[in-house]
Amino acid sequence: MSEHVPSSYKKLLQKMEDFIVLQSAESIIGWDMLTMMPPKGIELRSRQLALISRFEHKLSTNPEIGSLLKQAMKPSEYEKLNDVQKRNVYLVKKQYDEQTKLPEELVAETAKQQAIATDVWKKAKAAKDFSLFKPELEKVVELRKKAADILMKVKDTATPYDALVDIFEPKTSSVTITHVFDELREGLVKLLKKCTTNPKQPDTDILWREVPIDAQRTIAKALSEFVGYDVTSKNSGGRVDETEHPFTTGYYDDVRITTHYYEDDFAASMFSVLHEAGHAIYEQNLRREWMFQPIGTASSSGIHESQSRMVENIIGRSPEFWTYFFPKMKKIAGAPLSDLKQDDFVHAINKVQPSKIRIESDEVTYSLHIIIRFNLERDLFAGRISVKELPDVWNQSYSDYLGVKIENDSEGLMQDTHWASGGFGYFPSYALGNIYDGQILDTMGKTLPDWRRQLSTGNFGDIKQWLARNVHSYGNMYDPSDLIKKITGEKLNVKPYLNYLETKYSMLYDF
Repeated sequence: MSEHVPSSYKKLLQKMEDFIVLQSAESIIGWDMLTMMPPKGIELRSRQLALISRFEHKLSTNPEIGSLLKQAMKPSEYEKLNDVQKRNVYLVKKQYDEQTKLPEELVAETAKQQAIATDVWKKAKAAKDFSLFKPELEKVVELRKKAADILMKVKDTATPYDALVDIFEPKTSSVTITHVFDELREGLVKLLKKCTTNPKQPDTDILWREVPIDAQRTIAKALSEFVGYDVTSKNSGGRVDETEHPFTTGYYDDVRITTHYYEDDFAASMFSVLHEAGHAIYEQNLRREWMFQPIGTASSSGIHESQSRMVENIIGRSPEFWTYFFPKMKKIAGAPLSDLKQDDFVHAINKVQPSKIRIESDEVTYSLHIIIRFNLERDLFAGRISVKELPDVWNQSYSDYLGVKIENDSEGLMQDTHWASGGFGYFPSYALGNIYDGQILDTMGKTLPDWRRQLSTGNFGDIKQWLARNVHSYGNMYDPSDLIKKITGEKLNVKPYLNYLETKYSMLYDF
């Protein structure tokens, strides 16, 4: 760091480094809770997470940070900073202003309740009994409402829910999301009708062949290696483990992903691995020199989801990818897939069909699942519906949007872990990520026009380098709306994503 950088700025970053290191430790403890922890450990784990949250809160609200911010933001000091350093100061101040308004007891109680609720959610989901989960979810919602009411004033948002959305998608309001989701829904519904009424339908029975779990684990490692997510070498920075609901967690040199294997649904784990590996390579391609700085994180959850869904869908469900990987998959799986044909398989994994489960849905219907969740969250925090009413509203929404009937709450509102862990405001990021992807893909196509041909030969390296250079390397230098404009030259726009879907599925379904 330059000698001309004010000492107040240097000290500020030193304070933040401790916070970031503690946060990275918390992420691994959370990973263990969902993968390796014995059932009896939940009470102790909830206390551990509550204590860590207290420490994080103390570190982020240390009065010395406030003093250093004042000093660093004096015109005589601030003008010496470059744009990266000014962004760091902005991000520290944003966090400091927000966290100093949140009571420590509320932060600790929320962390403890989220751990308990997540554990109860797993049991309630297995038992298909929402009544077990309801009281714990009500406590989580009440705690998040308290935080949202406080943060709304600090962030100067129009609603409490907007304050929660801002945690994941900074400077993005629910009004904006509602507008783009309305346009997205209209386009998706039209395309959905074209696909489902088309006489050329794939045979999806081929996806229910039983493939041994050990073979699926080998396929998962091969997929990880393909996208450059190292889980096998002596210098690897990743792992693929098993859990109820796939997720990614970690920081720079230790980024871990999980999946769930089903012997009679071998494709499920493949696409969850590709999805989570997309998250992982984003984390691992952030600028090394920004490690332990606020700027050395992702721009937003939506940008993060754009990278995971880029790898899972735009890459992983493309005919070009399977031109390369299909023989490898068949060889590893052996007899169960020996007579499987590539074209049949590619059409089957891209079948458009309304479903009950978000993570198993196709590209056309996926965002409809997200729009349902966004509507419920928005109305829940506006007081228009209660936790008790969530199952009925959820089930009716699935009937209205997707024409499917929910038989039990485990395939309904308990299918995801997000609400149990307090992640209200996160769900919109998935569909926003899809929209970002359409714009990013358009831009990549102009500068890397032969990317599909490269993919068919097994070359993902050039695509990964393009993403690293044009998306990952910016870290948290910009808010998501500014970043997408920086990358693509235009503001948030639904049309490129709808055009991508129209082009892809018109080829698959011949319309």
